[in-house]
Amino acid sequence: MAAPHGSALVIDAKELRGRPGTQQHLARTVGVPAGFSTVLVGFPEGEDLELDLRIESVHEGVLLTGTVSARMSGQCGRCLGELGQPLEVDVMQLFTYPERAADASEEDEDERLIGEDLRIDLEPVLRDLMVSALPFQPICREECPGLCSQCGLRMEDDPEHFHEQIDPRWAALADLRDGLDEPED
Repeated sequence: MAAPHGSALVIDAKELRGRPGTQQHLARTVGVPAGFSTVLVGFPEGEDLELDLRIESVHEGVLLTGTVSARMSGQCGRCLGELGQPLEVDVMQLFTYPERAADASEEDEDERLIGEDLRIDLEPVLRDLMVSALPFQPICREECPGLCSQCGLRMEDDPEHFHEQIDPRWAALADLRDGLDEPED
């Protein structure tokens, strides 16, 4: 399946139309499009996005199954350190022919349509799948101690770091103690 109009994430479904059971394999590496990210973590634009997909003609349209993988990078939600690791996402999406969707009495909001020119743009589907697979609170490792809540020091740099905290109810007594003279022996 060639990528028409210069986009590696657009596939041509003309060869599959009216031939249920026909399958094609799509294995390619493309650059990650812009916007595949959240606030702390995402897939850097232009990095490798590995597609390993089976494209199958079915009566309703085209069924897309397989995996997509890329390297995510960003910041740890605890210590703000850099993180990066590969992430693989399973893909299973049905694209329906435009005339089938027009005949349907109720619109399915999860339904994806094949374009009038029988081309399928994979970018919106892959963006939805990849971004939703990103961790909500990314961490560099499970044992990450994070930052000091008082001064922001990375706790990993100084595990013995602490601040003496006085209960605010007793703080007035501490002020009185500082004002007392030391007893003479």
